[in-house]
Formats: sequence, structure tokens, C-alpha cells
Amino acid sequence: MNEIGELLRTTREGAGVSLEEASSDLEIKPLILENIENGNIGCFKDIFVLKDDLVNYAKYLGLDPKKIIDDFNDYLFEYTSKIPVDDIEKAMMEQKKEEGKEAKERVVSPYTNSVKKRGKWMMLLYIMVAILVLIVVFWAVKKITGNTTTTNIVNYVDRW
Repeated sequence: MNEIGELLRTTREGAGVSLEEASSDLEIKPLILENIENGNIGCFKDIFVLKDDLVNYAKYLGLDPKKIIDDFNDYLFEYTSKIPVDDIEKAMMEQKKEEGKEAKERVVSPYTNSVKKRGKWMMLLYIMVAILVLIVVFWAVKKITGNTTTTNIVNYVDRW
């Protein structure tokens, strides 16, 4: 990364362009361009944003952006291939733990995929509403059929 940054710096200085002028033209903060030129990859949270900035900076300076990105990808491959697998697994486990904590602390809204757990009270409410509906239906049927001949005959037979 230092070689890429040095190439960008020497090209910029050779063209007589100041860091502030390049920053203004590219609409990228001067600190970001300075970190790119110094090879400070650890200052960037998102590698894809860094790649976009590298492409734009290379185009601005008249360099081949594909070559710059290829060199950057080679650097990343070399850098990441030296990380022990145990460290990667440990980092993944820590990330899963953090995601679990965030999920517990996260506020759930109707627009999220998470479903709130409904307690026993909601089940009790559903049962009571179902019973109430059955009572109303039974009462309505009895009222409607209360004065018919069939009902009177059935009542008469039941008394015997």
C-alpha cells in the first residue's frame, strides 16, 4: 500500500497539484487523501469506499485505475493471507457475540423482521374473545329460532 500511496503522491506533486486542491476537485476530505498517500489502510472502515476513492484519485491524476486497483487487491491478498486462521475464527466469534448483544438491545418495530414474543396474556385474550364470539353466535341463533314451530315441538318433546 505504501508503494501505491507513494505513486499517487509523486504523481500529484509532479503535476503541481496541492492536496487541498485535489481534495476540493474530488470532493474527498484532505485527511482521506493524505491517509491514502501514506498507506494508512487501518484508517478506513469500509474497503469498498477506499477502493472507490483510489479509482477516483487515480483517474484524477491520469493514472490507470485498473492497475492501481490490481496492485491494491494484490496488497490486500498478501496482507490477509498472513492472518492466522485462529485469529480470523476468534474475530468471527466476537462479531457474532456483538450481533447477539445488539439483537437483544435492539428496539423492535412493525417494520423489522424480528417478531416480538407474545406472552401468555395474549393467548388468554384470544381464547376469551373466541368464547365471547361463540356465546354471541349461540344467543343470536336462539333468538332467531326461538318462536318457530320446530323449536316449540322440540321443547315439547324434551319435556316428556
